[in-house]
Amino acid sequence: MNAKLTKTEKIVSIVITVFFGGFGLTAGLLFVLSGFFQMNYAANGLWLAILTVAGSVCLMLIVGFFLSPVLVRQTQNLIRWWESKLSKLPAADLMGAVFGLIIGLIIALLIEPSLSGIPIVGRFLPLLISAFLGYLGFSLGLKKWKEIFNFSRLRSLTVKDRKKDQKQDNDTSSALGDSPVMDILLENSAGFIAFPKILDTSVIIDGRVSDIYKTGFLSGTIVVPRFVLTELQHIADSSDALKRNRGRRGLDILNAMQKDRQGDIQIVETDFFEVSEVDAKLVLLARHMDGEILTNDYNLNKVAELQGIRVLNINDLVNALKPVFLPGEEMVVHVLREGKEQRQGVGYLDDGTMIVVDTGKKYINRTIYTIVTSVLQTSAGRMIFVKPKFEDKRVFTEAEA
Repeated sequence: MNAKLTKTEKIVSIVITVFFGGFGLTAGLLFVLSGFFQMNYAANGLWLAILTVAGSVCLMLIVGFFLSPVLVRQTQNLIRWWESKLSKLPAADLMGAVFGLIIGLIIALLIEPSLSGIPIVGRFLPLLISAFLGYLGFSLGLKKWKEIFNFSRLRSLTVKDRKKDQKQDNDTSSALGDSPVMDILLENSAGFIAFPKILDTSVIIDGRVSDIYKTGFLSGTIVVPRFVLTELQHIADSSDALKRNRGRRGLDILNAMQKDRQGDIQIVETDFFEVSEVDAKLVLLARHMDGEILTNDYNLNKVAELQGIRVLNINDLVNALKPVFLPGEEMVVHVLREGKEQRQGVGYLDDGTMIVVDTGKKYINRTIYTIVTSVLQTSAGRMIFVKPKFEDKRVFTEAEA
């Protein structure tokens, strides 16, 4: 017996060896009692039958002796693998998977009588169907439990809550009138569910998500996947000083957000080990949780949208909140430097929007009145083109005076 085995493992190995010996005994007895042995070797006496049975038992004991440690080790590895997989699943996912497994086995039990009557394969079909439906129920319960829960919750809300609030709705319905449109609005409002917001690495490092989070505009749970935290930690441990500072800044931002409103941020352990890229894992997690990805990564934005995942891009939000200027409006611009084209000057708004001043080179380091001529929206941001209001080189202070 392998000396490295523990006491419990040795006991299990002995049981497996004895099982192999029992199998050898059964096989030997069946062979001795078979017609082939009786016709060809029965004349040789009882001793040949005893030797045959003993040889079968000894052979299987030897096989069991050498195979039992391997079987014990492999079984332990398989159990550890399943434990590692299941321990990383959220409790809700695990409960959904178990519920799906139970439903699958119940369905298999219900259809078993009709399958057992099939000739030849009737013995094996119930077992195969049970395994198939059990696995199918486990898989669907793991992936679709949230949709099932949302559907049942929607049904309960639209039936129970409407009965409960019937007296309160009577006054409203009498004022607005009974209308199918109002019924639809009530059902939709009752079934509203805030989807979780999944943060990617770039938006955490960016830092603006913390300010948006504090304003309360982000509804639902803020989800930070464990694999995103791992990537942040690798960035924070980088030998490059710039990457290291960005990683540490991201971790500090997460800590500040978690302290600001405890309970709204959830660290999920769900991972997809068959995928190596973090962006691909985020898309899979968003589909799995029926959530939305919060990012400022342009490529991730496009890839997720192509796969039907809703994306909240902070850059789009910032661009949407920038002040709108129409051609002909006046604005005050401080010209900072020379532009690319001849005689152009360049200034900036407080939000970083570039302003190109025609013939503005002569006003560098001065503040002037300008008139908007056009606005250009590019992938890099918004650019505003203006021209000086006064052509006689008057600046802002002189014009005000």
